[in-house]
Amino acid sequence: MIARETLVIEAGRLRLRPRRVEDAEALFASLADPELMRWWSSAPHESIDKTRAEFARTPPDWRTWAITRTGEDSAIGYVAAGEKRQGNVSEIGYLLAREHWGSGIAIEAVAAVIGHLFAEGQRRVFADTDPDNAHSRALLERLGFQLEGTLRGEWETHIGVRDTALYGLLREEWRWPRT
Repeated sequence: MIARETLVIEAGRLRLRPRRVEDAEALFASLADPELMRWWSSAPHESIDKTRAEFARTPPDWRTWAITRTGEDSAIGYVAAGEKRQGNVSEIGYLLAREHWGSGIAIEAVAAVIGHLFAEGQRRVFADTDPDNAHSRALLERLGFQLEGTLRGEWETHIGVRDTALYGLLREEWRWPRT
């Protein structure tokens, strides 16, 4: 089990700080957005109370940073990291409000968290995404992740049983910015 994250990560035009329950106000619209939530294992949120409850019960082995712009405090997304093998391997996940898609914010935020995880001594970071989620797959590939395989019928989701594409990145492969 890892300690609750208190670290703030400064990353160029972004600031990543620990996500709080109060961030539900800013992020509910994204979590309720059917297009944004299409590839998630859970359905879009039907109420802000569901978002608040979810933010209040972050599992102890996950750390979640709210993405904010430097000099601002309103969350526009988040990056989460879950420790899967103590001190060695972490899983990442991310969400960015639709109005910020295509701005480069998601890749900057995820890269900052990956850099932090490797600086802590993690040897591997992985992500799983729906094989049809082209935007997420492109982001992972731009960050240097390698497709390691597809797990068939892995998730029972709000859109049916779905496969997952597993991506992995080793510490010695990490370079950012990529050249």
